[in-house]
Amino acid sequence: MSDIRVDMVEPEEKITEEDHILGPEDPAITLVEYADYQCPSCIASFRGVEKLMETHDDRVWPVFRHFPLLSYHPMAMPGAIAAEAAGKQGKSWEMHGKIFSAEGDFDEDDLTRWGDELGLAPKRYEADRHDEDVELHIRDVRLRGARTGVNGTPTFFLGGLRIQPDPTHESLAAHVDYFLEEAEE
Repeated sequence: MSDIRVDMVEPEEKITEEDHILGPEDPAITLVEYADYQCPSCIASFRGVEKLMETHDDRVWPVFRHFPLLSYHPMAMPGAIAAEAAGKQGKSWEMHGKIFSAEGDFDEDDLTRWGDELGLAPKRYEADRHDEDVELHIRDVRLRGARTGVNGTPTFFLGGLRIQPDPTHESLAAHVDYFLEEAEE
């Protein structure tokens, strides 16, 4: 079993309808992830969270928040913008999956092609991708994350507390199981 590492820091940000949420409506526990689409550890954590949804789907509520590391990953912000634009048409998680599945190697043409593959209304998708308010929203999410202590990616909060798992299914599952056991006691 992986080491369980918890920072006793509560996130300032409550979950809202602006967040990207997947899973049951009444979860036993919430897993908030701040991530960057080109970060190698975030790519690994994407696979870990996907597997976690297979093994713990009725108990965990994954919430994704953008935290693009602009000086390291030039396509992180365009990827985040594309996911937000897809979200305006109800396809944020589908775009999220396509971007992470590219394992950090994607460009503007890929983002356009994936919009087509997802059946997004092309003019609306492109307009949203070029809407300054979409980028400002992502920058605001990033700033609010930084205020809660997020300083790298991926950063996870489980049940309101910052955890430091390896970005693997095994480590994430061990943390979730630990928190669920604690909640039952």
